[in-house]
Amino acid sequence: MPENKEIILGGGCFWCVEAVFQNIKGVTEVVSGYGGGVSPEPSYQSIGDHAEVIRVSYSSKTITLKELLEIFFSVHDPTTKDRQGADIGSQYRSIVICSKDEVEIVEQSIRDAQRLWGKPIVTEIIIDGKFFPAEDYHQDFYQQNQSSPYCQVVINPKLAKFRDKFSKYLK
Repeated sequence: MPENKEIILGGGCFWCVEAVFQNIKGVTEVVSGYGGGVSPEPSYQSIGDHAEVIRVSYSSKTITLKELLEIFFSVHDPTTKDRQGADIGSQYRSIVICSKDEVEIVEQSIRDAQRLWGKPIVTEIIIDGKFFPAEDYHQDFYQQNQSSPYCQVVINPKLAKFRDKFSKYLK
């Protein structure tokens, strides 16, 4: 089995999940983008039926898919359809885009998250869906805009929750 793997995750605004996953030990790259739809050329201005997602590249010798999914289901609300906090719309839906070999792990992680949340999980699973990188100004957004109101009010609390609950995974 190859050591370097990828998973595509959507849990609301890609700036938020990107900021969390960039801090995880074993994650080698995080790219913000669009996925989960059929529109041929999504963009921020014309996202179509896609969701805001991140492509996470990671070393499976350092962190497992199960561990990444545990973090993912803890730092966003997978029980709300087409919404994360004040961000409303289908582009903010909870989604996992994976290979068919990973579906069983994703489904088990959803069952585990179900116990954590106590409400039905609405996360969409797509097998072998396409990923479209977002525009350059969306990449590394938190690192470049930490003092912006959105980062202060929305991203900082997510990062604090991640650091508190998952300190053993911090880079």
